This record gives sequence, structure tokens and C-alpha cells, in this order.
Amino acid sequence: MTTTPGSDTSSTPEQKRWLTPGVRGIGAASFLADVGHEIPTALLPSLLTSTLGAPAAALGAIEGVSDALAGAARFGGGILADDPARRRKVAVGGYATTAVLGAATAGATSVWQVGVLRAAAWTARGLRVPARNALLADIVPPGTYGRAYGFERMMDNLGAIFGPLLALGLVAWLGVQWAIGLSVIPGLLAAAAIVYAIRHTPRPTSRDKVPLKIRVRPLLRGELGRLMTAVAAFEVGNVAATLLILRATELLTPGHGTQTATTIALGLYTAYNAAATLTSIPAGRLADRLGVRGPVLVLTGGVAAFALSYGLFAFSGAGLVVLAIPFILAGVGIGAVETAQHSAVAALAPTDLRGSAFGLLATVQSLGNLAASTVAGVLWTAFSPTVAFAYLTAWMLLALAGLLVTAARRTA
Repeated sequence: MTTTPGSDTSSTPEQKRWLTPGVRGIGAASFLADVGHEIPTALLPSLLTSTLGAPAAALGAIEGVSDALAGAARFGGGILADDPARRRKVAVGGYATTAVLGAATAGATSVWQVGVLRAAAWTARGLRVPARNALLADIVPPGTYGRAYGFERMMDNLGAIFGPLLALGLVAWLGVQWAIGLSVIPGLLAAAAIVYAIRHTPRPTSRDKVPLKIRVRPLLRGELGRLMTAVAAFEVGNVAATLLILRATELLTPGHGTQTATTIALGLYTAYNAAATLTSIPAGRLADRLGVRGPVLVLTGGVAAFALSYGLFAFSGAGLVVLAIPFILAGVGIGAVETAQHSAVAALAPTDLRGSAFGLLATVQSLGNLAASTVAGVLWTAFSPTVAFAYLTAWMLLALAGLLVTAARRTA
């Protein structure tokens, strides 16, 4: 029996075994790493303002610089990850360095020290992302990319839920600085999980190191190029989830008061993360079952969920159920989109440029999110939240059109 590359072959023994020890190791690393870095992230505002007496502007500057460096590091990490041997070292080093530097902020005695440590930790985090994604593509057959990346995204989202909860418990027990310091434990366990995954990954067949080259043009041709263009349109409209929380808080405050509104908004954000977690594996399974067009079709569905969500946020009322719908839609959307983006790039990128392809994807995600949040924030302040979310919806519709064209040209 012959099969079309990328088609669903889940009935074969090879495809049934997609959840291999290597895949489980990478999933565990994503979960533990997210737990580890969510603790200092959640407690950074308290450390800066309450412990060190810094103004809110310091937090904004540190996070802005750190995010920018992480975006640049993802591109560089992609170039490093083109070499199968080098990508292993980058992955292990990235996880371990992020853990140590993130936890080290607990001992900072000045704002500039926090800034340097945070920026360095986020740079290491950016470097490891393309290496991890390329490693995952090395482990599983093409027909199971969707399920493998869906599992990794599910574990990452679980870490995003568990990390802040653990931070709250540690703060209540030991205080802010001890809680940040102890975040090194799950972070180093994540590095150990990556080592475990690497031991279950086929060794590179060539001992020759791949020369470091910036190769972007080959990634912008053909189907991969059309996909990247549509992804860029999506990311320019993919606003940070904090703006969703702000929108809910502002709508709920008149009827519930600031404190209760904030609590409800955070509960809605938890529902968003839960929806993303529950969506990831089903989205990946669907992408595998739909064959070569599967990842693009699932990505299209995720973008459509975002378009509907942002449209509802633009004109939503203050009712709890009314607000829950766009939060859950956005969670379903991000669960489907992240899984489909990774599986599509793994399927379409040339094997020798897989690291660069994931690096370019991560850079587009980072820069697009920065542009979306910045422009939406300006429109929110200058005009209204309705204008801001209408702008974001327009980008989603543009991305949707691009993905439909990509899916139509993708041969079955």
C-alpha cells in the first residue's frame, strides 16, 4: 500500500507510536520550563516595585528590551539549529541557562541587575526555541507532526497554568525572592528532560558541521513562502493576551468594582489557557488526518476563531457569559494556530533548513506580536477599544484570505 507524503497513516505501527520517549521528553521539557519561567515572570512586578522600589516604567522597559532580544535570538537560534549536532547543544544550553539566570534575579539588589539578568535569560530562551522544534521534527514521521506538536503545545500551556499557581503558593509560604530562586528547580529539570529526549533521538549521520549561514530567501519561496506571508498577517493582528484581560476588566468594573472585575478577568484568562490546552492535541490529530492540506486547514480554522473572538471583543457587553465566549474562542484559536504553524513548517521546510525555518517563524511571531500590541494600544488610547479590536479583526480576515489561497494551491 502506498501513501501520499503527509497523508494520514495512523493505522500503521510507525504512526501509532508517535508518542515516543523523545516526544514525551520534549513535552516534559516544555511543561517544566514554562513552570520555571512563569514563576519569575509572575513575580517580577512585585520584585521591582515592592522590593526594589522601582517605578512601573522600569518594568515596561525591562520587558520590552527582553522581548526584543528574545525575538532576535530566535532568528539566530534558527541558524544554529540547521546543524543537527549543534541544535542539541543549543537546546540543552538554552534550557539550563534560562533556568539559572531567571532564578538569579532573586538575588538582585538593583534594577539594572534585574534588567541584565532578565534580558540574558530571555535571550537564552529565544535561542532554544528553534532547536527544540527542529528536534521534535527529527523524532517523528511526517504523518504525525500534528499530534507531536499538539502534545508539545498542550504541555507548554499546562505549564502556563500551573506556573502562576505555584508562584502564589511559594510566595505565601516563603516570600517573593525565595519563590523566584526556587524556580531554578523546574528549569533545570526541563534541561534534564531535553537531555533525555536527545538520547532517544537518532544521532546525526554526518560528523561535518554545517556552516553558519543566514538563509532567508529559500524560505520565502513556494508554499512555505506563501504560508509565512499569511502567518505574518496573522501575527501582526495577534495581540498579547493582557489586552484581552484589560478589555474584560474595563467592561466589568462599572458593575462589579475594580477588585472583583480583575479577579473575574483573570478567571477568564485561565479559561483561555484551558481552552488552548484542550485544543492542541485534537487540532494536531485533525491536521494529520486531513493529509497534506491538514496543517494549513487547521491553521485557517484557528485564525477564523480569532477573527470571531476579536469581533466580539470590539462590540461585547459586560455580561460574564458574553465575555467568556471570545476568551474561549481565542484560546481555541491559539491552541489550533500554534500547533498547525509548527507542523506546517516542519512539513514544508527543506530538511537542511528546518532550523532556519523555525527561527524565521519564531521571529515573525515575536515581531508581529510586538507590532500588534503596540498599534492596538495606541488605537485603544487615541480612539477606543472598539477601534483597536476592529483593527485586529481586519488583520485576521487578511490572514484568513491568505491561508485560503495557500490551502487551494496545496496539492492533495
